[in-house]
Formats: sequence, C-alpha cells, structure tokens
Amino acid sequence: MRAMQDNLKKFVVKELQNFVQGNRQNVLADHDKIPIYDPPLVGFAAARDPLFEKLKEPEVIGKHHRSPAEWLDRAKTVVSYFLPFSRQVREPNRSEGLPAEEWVSARIAGEEFNDAVRRHLVKVLEGLGGKAVAPVLEDAFAVVGFRSNWSERHAAYAAGLGTFGLSRSLITVKGCAGRYGSVVTTLNLEPDPRPYKGLYEGCPWFTDGSCGRCLERCPSGAITRKGKDVRVCSDYLDNVIKPRYRPRYGCGKCQTAVPCEKASPV
Repeated sequence: MRAMQDNLKKFVVKELQNFVQGNRQNVLADHDKIPIYDPPLVGFAAARDPLFEKLKEPEVIGKHHRSPAEWLDRAKTVVSYFLPFSRQVREPNRSEGLPAEEWVSARIAGEEFNDAVRRHLVKVLEGLGGKAVAPVLEDAFAVVGFRSNWSERHAAYAAGLGTFGLSRSLITVKGCAGRYGSVVTTLNLEPDPRPYKGLYEGCPWFTDGSCGRCLERCPSGAITRKGKDVRVCSDYLDNVIKPRYRPRYGCGKCQTAVPCEKASPV
C-alpha cells in the first residue's frame, strides 16, 4: 500500500512539473515571452491534520477559515505546490523604488496560469479515481477583511514546503518569490513529514535576530521589527501601485534582493 501511494505521489508531482515546463501560458507575452515560473515544489498534507483546525482560531486566521472537509466531503489529502518565479521575473525587481514591469505583469499573468495549474491538478487527481476541488476556484471562496477562508500559504506549511518569515512570505528551499496553489482530494496519499516544528524556523530574523533585509526593502513601511501590517501594504498597493500599473498590480520588493529570494537562508 505504501509503495502504491508513493508511486501515485510521484505521478502527481511529475504531472505538475510537466504541465508547468514548456507551457505556452507560462510566459509573459509582452516581455519577450520570458518564462513566469520555474518547475514547482509539491507537498502533501493529511486533510485531518490538526493544523487546519488551528487555523480557525482568531489569532491565526479566524473561524471563517474552512477545513479541507468543509471544501470536500470525505477529504483525505491536501496537495500543495509552490511556483517559484523565474530569474527573468525576479532579477528586474531587485532594484529600489517601484516594482519592475516584469514583476507586476507576472503577478497577474502568473496567477491566471496558476489557476490553470489548479484545474490541471484537479483533473489529474480525478483521473486517478478521486474527487478533487481547488478551494480558491470554488464559488464559496471569499476574503473576510484581509483574510481568506482558505490560505494557500498555510496549506503549504502543513504540507512541509516551508516556514514563514518576517514579511509573512513562506520560505521554501526554492525561496519565497513565487505563488502557491492547492487542491483537496478524496485520494488517500501519504502526508509528507514537516522538517520543522515552528512557524518561523526558516527566517534568520526569528532564529538568531539577523537579516531583516525585507524590512529595509519594503517601500510602504508595512514591515517592521514586529512583523507586517497588511493594512499598510494594501493601502500602498491600492493608492500607489494600482493607479500606476492598472490593471496590473503587485510589489514583491520584500521577496527580491533578500537572502530568501530563491533559497532557504537557514
């Protein structure tokens, strides 16, 4: 049984990697067709992991956050992935000041492609005999205040992909500059072990008080020694970035030109 599950997991990972690599949608058409994403990281979490219930606590996300079973009856597994932005997207955004054109374009076109990845993963899992849903694509998905009822980053944390940093980005072995996605399925796949115990083990600021580079990089002042104020960040995006780049938006300065941009610094 374990060997069969391992083979199924390897198949799912390979399907995702093949879908991302060389996909015509995984390019920025207005920027010389540079690739948006590098191959993804993929992780698996148990749908009954107590962590998902903990996310309902007010000091974490809130009671409006749905558990996997609330998205899909008889849910067994959450498949999470991280899509790292390519070098061609990251490097221009290492400058000071306003975000690079490549970055704000990738923020929009990249999320459109991320939705395609979600749909493909649903199709793969259903092809293996299970039921599957991508919470972010469901009609019930909603944002209450500044917190959604399904957190892609926390799903990735549960699946062993990484830990949080001062900027609230999730730091993986391929860094924090990128986008996340996940699908809930009734297939019973072995969860991956989490190679960490705490939320912030991958961030030098929390482990030994060093770094803080994202604090220096934040143009809005949203990141302080105490963490990130999402309201300040949102205000900057709404009043500075969106009017200038509309319909595109994004910033990502805290995710580029930092030690955790493309690798784990710990």
